[in-house]
Amino acid sequence: MIDKEIVIIGAGITGLTAGYYLKKAHKDILVIDTRNRVGGVINSVQDGEFLYEEGPNTGVLTSIATADLFEDLGDKCPPLLAGEGVDKRYICKHSKLHPLPLNIIQAAFTPLFTWYDKFRVLLEPFRKRATDPHQTLASMVRRRLGKSFLNYAVDPFILGIYSGDPAKLIPKYALPKLHILEQEYGGFIRGAIKKYRTPKTLEEQKITRKIFSCKKGLVSLPNAIAEEIGDDKFLLGAKEVTITREESHFIVTMKNALGEEFKIKTKKVITTTGASSLPDLLPFVKKDQLTPITNLSYAKVIEVSVGYKKWDGDALDGFGALIPFKEQRDILGILYMSTLFKNRAPEGGALLSIFIGGVRREELTQLTDSEIKVILKKEISELLSTDAEPNLITIGRYQRAIPQYYADSQDRFNAIDKIETQYPGLILGGNIRDGIGMSNRIQQGRNIADSLT
Repeated sequence: MIDKEIVIIGAGITGLTAGYYLKKAHKDILVIDTRNRVGGVINSVQDGEFLYEEGPNTGVLTSIATADLFEDLGDKCPPLLAGEGVDKRYICKHSKLHPLPLNIIQAAFTPLFTWYDKFRVLLEPFRKRATDPHQTLASMVRRRLGKSFLNYAVDPFILGIYSGDPAKLIPKYALPKLHILEQEYGGFIRGAIKKYRTPKTLEEQKITRKIFSCKKGLVSLPNAIAEEIGDDKFLLGAKEVTITREESHFIVTMKNALGEEFKIKTKKVITTTGASSLPDLLPFVKKDQLTPITNLSYAKVIEVSVGYKKWDGDALDGFGALIPFKEQRDILGILYMSTLFKNRAPEGGALLSIFIGGVRREELTQLTDSEIKVILKKEISELLSTDAEPNLITIGRYQRAIPQYYADSQDRFNAIDKIETQYPGLILGGNIRDGIGMSNRIQQGRNIADSLT
């Protein structure tokens, strides 16, 4: 039996970040994953002249921990920031793409919002705060900004992040910063003005909100972290991983590819896996205690990378295009990956990431690859004005792509706290709490490491 001070289950970005800082603090750690590689859902693929992502396509510098991690890694993995013009985002309305307004003048003349709602926004700072902590995002936006802002700004934005439904997502859990703007500052506009006028500390200035990747794709980040941790701190390709509780310590049991069993004794275990894996991973925890966690809903999503060696369609001069649910099209959105980052496609070519499905169109995720390609051809032709045959099409299917932070989220958080209190040394991490973005995951990993050092 092997003795380790801390065992981390999951070599995704959360587990790797925690492991990196624990290793820096001279803790004796072991990171275990069922995959044969690190990175979790993050994976980049070089296919000829195309470099595409399987899983997350970009990160955003929205946490101090993310900026610090890049600083700590230094030349081993410098962030590749998105190019000029990526602030421009297009929204589809009546089969045409319109730029989302970036200033007051653009907002006044955009066809995305009704004139009634444009004037109504002027009164947003004077509307009362919500008293229901579980108000939905849809109700919040309708009340403060109006229906057209919900349909053609917030709804496509949410589809781009959660692939979710604003009528079910709760700002307090899903978008806490938006919730704070209303509850602490009295409104979106008033809160944005006050935050803009508040001097930032040197640490807060690191939160630039810039979009990032890495030169050889996002997978370079977990690979660089893993290299710093060291190969001897990993057990990859593990099978039948389970954790048992014995007095004041835990026993982690697993098998390797040859069926050989290993046991690790440890006083602290960090799990960073999805909600559905917890019952098998933690058999000593009662089922009813885990139910509020395993009830977590996920969006099903198909992600398609489409590459062209020569692009003859509309100019890809921004971040991408988002498709409001109201438009009833068969895609959620398109990212212009070759515009965001260099060397994603041949010179003069293009690489697109297109998303299908989500909470409100799950039936589309059951379509065959051939049916998906028919949808792609129609949507690209109508929205981007090209009928050219792509040189690359890869289709990835994700049954549990993005967790949805609904009204039951507080029950989930309470269950996590109760289990961790009942079993000291057990830490339940991952996207079951603390947000879904890459910066959220890095911040959580750093917080976990700090709590154990």
